[in-house]
Amino acid sequence: MRGLHSRSILTSKRDTPTRLTTLDRFGCVRSPSASIVFTMSDNPTSPISSPPTPRTANPAAKVVVRFRATGNAPILKQNFYKITASQKFQTVMNFLRKELNYKAQDPLFLYVNSAFAPAPDEIVGNLYKCFGTEGNLIINYSTTAAWG
Repeated sequence: MRGLHSRSILTSKRDTPTRLTTLDRFGCVRSPSASIVFTMSDNPTSPISSPPTPRTANPAAKVVVRFRATGNAPILKQNFYKITASQKFQTVMNFLRKELNYKAQDPLFLYVNSAFAPAPDEIVGNLYKCFGTEGNLIINYSTTAAWG
């Protein structure tokens, strides 16, 4: 690789590389090849710190969800709702269908921040941590495919 030194930056047997494979400092998932962090233990007998464990959402925490109609979708009378952070995105989809009086076969497309459609098994708290804007999670909905 050009621009990188070929010599090792490990200075002793105690230094070992540890890969961060779960969450970055904002709580968002990082790719396994994103970076390598070198740590050094003060105690030679203690194990080197392991990769961080995934954060779990507080079961009582709530996320404010703001719904925005897109295209020819009907507009809700109330746009802001609170949902438990540990709920799956499927719960948001079912709730919106109920509010709009849509049946399961009626087309309804949901997007986060006008950018992407999250998977139904995605946790709402994780979406909020990574894509929350101005204190709420913005969900755009449409009856036809609008983005991505």
